[in-house]
Amino acid sequence: MQGAAQALSSNWKDRQAQRQGQALPVMPNGVPILLKVDTGLDLDDLRNRFDFEIVAEQEEGYVIVASEDIDVASFLAMVNGFPVNVRGSATIASVHQLLDDPDRLGRILSERLFADWGNIADNQDFIVDIGIACAGTKEIPSVPKRGISDTDATWAAKELAWSKTRNSAYETWDSLKLEREEQIESLCAFYQAEILSNIEGAPFDAGVLPDSFTIRLKISGKGFKDFVQNYPYIFEVVEPEDIALPQAVPGRVGQAGQEVTPTPPNADAPTVCVIDSGIQEGHVLLQPAVDHAASHCFLPEMAATAVADEVARGGHGTRVAGAVLYGEEVPKAGTPELSFWIQNARVLNAQNCMPNTLFPPEVIRRAVECFNDGPRQTRIFNHSINARGHCRTRYMSSWAAEIDQLCNERDVLIVQSAGNLPITGIAPFIGVREHLAAGRDYPAYLSENSVRIANPGQSLQALTVGSIAYDAAAAGAWRSFTVQPDGPSAFSRTGPGIWNVIKPEVVSYGGDWIRTTGNPPDIQGGGGIPTACPELVRSTLHAPGPAYDRDATGTSFAAPKVARIAAQVQQVLPNEPALLYRALVVQSAQWPTWAEDLLTRLRNPLDNLSQAEREDLRTAASHALRSLGYGIPDEERATANTDNRTTFITSGSTEIHAAECHVYQIPIPAELRQQADEFDVRIDVTLSYVAQPRRTRRNLRKYLSTWVDWKTSKLGEGLNDFQVRALKDEVNNDEPLRGSTLPWTLHESPTSGVIRGHKRNSGTVQKDWAIVRSNALPDHFCIAVVGHKGWSHDPDATARYALAVTFEIAGQEISIYGPLRTAVLELQTQIESEIETDVEIEVELSADE
Repeated sequence: MQGAAQALSSNWKDRQAQRQGQALPVMPNGVPILLKVDTGLDLDDLRNRFDFEIVAEQEEGYVIVASEDIDVASFLAMVNGFPVNVRGSATIASVHQLLDDPDRLGRILSERLFADWGNIADNQDFIVDIGIACAGTKEIPSVPKRGISDTDATWAAKELAWSKTRNSAYETWDSLKLEREEQIESLCAFYQAEILSNIEGAPFDAGVLPDSFTIRLKISGKGFKDFVQNYPYIFEVVEPEDIALPQAVPGRVGQAGQEVTPTPPNADAPTVCVIDSGIQEGHVLLQPAVDHAASHCFLPEMAATAVADEVARGGHGTRVAGAVLYGEEVPKAGTPELSFWIQNARVLNAQNCMPNTLFPPEVIRRAVECFNDGPRQTRIFNHSINARGHCRTRYMSSWAAEIDQLCNERDVLIVQSAGNLPITGIAPFIGVREHLAAGRDYPAYLSENSVRIANPGQSLQALTVGSIAYDAAAAGAWRSFTVQPDGPSAFSRTGPGIWNVIKPEVVSYGGDWIRTTGNPPDIQGGGGIPTACPELVRSTLHAPGPAYDRDATGTSFAAPKVARIAAQVQQVLPNEPALLYRALVVQSAQWPTWAEDLLTRLRNPLDNLSQAEREDLRTAASHALRSLGYGIPDEERATANTDNRTTFITSGSTEIHAAECHVYQIPIPAELRQQADEFDVRIDVTLSYVAQPRRTRRNLRKYLSTWVDWKTSKLGEGLNDFQVRALKDEVNNDEPLRGSTLPWTLHESPTSGVIRGHKRNSGTVQKDWAIVRSNALPDHFCIAVVGHKGWSHDPDATARYALAVTFEIAGQEISIYGPLRTAVLELQTQIESEIETDVEIEVELSADE
């Protein structure tokens, strides 16, 4: 270890001397080091013991650090002190290796850039996205505890000193970010490089998170190699990802007009902003609902008013806007009243692409800020735009992290498409044709890693939407891929997302592709069999064509149907937070019949399955989860109770700190628990939360400042016992709990649910559902929402959440709403009475004193 540290220091000094001799720009003093450490090591120890700045956490115990001390003196002192037991030197035993280039380059460069590294020419121009860490070595210390001997004065002094240290840490982070921005600007000036994300002379403000910022840079090969090799605070370098969107096949010629005159929405109706290729705002089916005054084009070198959808063959944003307004069926006659306003944020050009000069994180931030700060204070955004290939899993991308940050800063919901497979492609982004040629037929290929959710669909806060087909369809030699109703679309990308988060969360109807029966088959992307495609509004700006048709498919058109449901929730609950809208959309989702049948067989103890048959069913259910997420959302279930279905919700946005536990109690009336009655009750629980992200961490629980999960009381467990257990279970988070737990479909442990290998608490929207016999219900159903420490040491750090719980009588018309409502009102009255009594006692005691 001593030799490796000394060699690394010596090599770095030689490199810096060579650069000075070549009159290259000055780099900061930090030495970048790749460490291999114990996976259980608290990375804060590297900062505290060795003065290392944590640049980025990697998988399998690797971590990139930077040392401002070019001699790495603190590290060497600990190495030398280890044999003689110098205090604190034991941490060195958790450090296994020190590695220099090219190991570090392999960890920060994308696969493609690393493969091409040796062939980069000095005069070759590059456009790259570069992630820069700026967390420094300052950290917020733990909150002081008052000692027995502390007087009021000494305790006040301790609190003041801690508060000053915390404020100093925040100020240091801000200063460090500014310093590194200036360093990069100086480097760019030397190499005549261009910061493409710095549009219109604006300051660095794209992709900014508490510990990092990301820039899009156009630079020569010589400057690129110098920057990557010698700037110590780089944690990621990736090439821009092409934007991939479905193109419609040539539509059938028809009349543009029709006998329908839509009525504008109410002035205070919800608004959905469509971030896309623009909209044909004068379209007869859309015009009354478009908020024309707010429309804005964000494309460079184009006027802000250039908001038309110029994509040929029917447009893209126009179709998306129509799906938000009309859902599954476009009206053919009459005067339908439109329920929502549509806003037009154009970010794609006539080729349905985002130019490389546009930086996706900056674009979505500008769009969300523009419309959320506008007169309508828009809170629901549809973003049917994805990168061409599957998302990377090393770090949260800057694009996805920006969505997470926006949702943390603002009360917004971003509905995001899952992305589409191409019909054909080149490795690593292969298409359906290549899967079939390799012997992976539909739907088996949908579980391949190469079919993973496309960037930025892995965002924890985005409500990511996949696509399902309507039903089996055939015409001549052509047939759809699906052979059953509601099967996953042949093109729809699947989960899980980064860190095994369940993605997509929900699915909707985006149609299906069709193929011939030949070997190899011909494949067509849509329109050949109209019934396999969704009915969508079409742009008529180009060649003559119908105002609507069934001629296009894609997850792009599934997402707006979910945004539509979210807007319907906002219409019912206009003053509630967007976190609740997301929770209720997911809460309303259920698996289609073919998938739910898998769970029914797994739940049935009387079904005499062999172990092999049971494992096959579990595998099929796991694959269904990857394609469907939590299922197909439903407007009625999301917005209303019925006589046999009741949904309880939290009101407002509730904050929770780490190590806090909020317990919710739902009384179950005796008439629903009678031993003589036996009927199935389905219980759904959905938690939706948000916290501050930190992009340089590779672990879900370190990516967020505070992470949250939920747990419920066991069957037969009392309220007091549950309250005691709720926080204690944190220490064995992934271990199965003793006792009679509800038969959850997923469970908090990956080995305890009906579906194995997945956890409900891996993301920021956490849903689970169980089927329970009515006479086995407890007298009180209790849920604990628990906050846990993430990356932040700040005791004021919180997460915000919303919670929804639904009880539904499955398959029978038995009233449940009335009894549950009465029981809750009685409990509320009882609690209020107890509180009043407590207050009276306190007043009497005060009077006696």
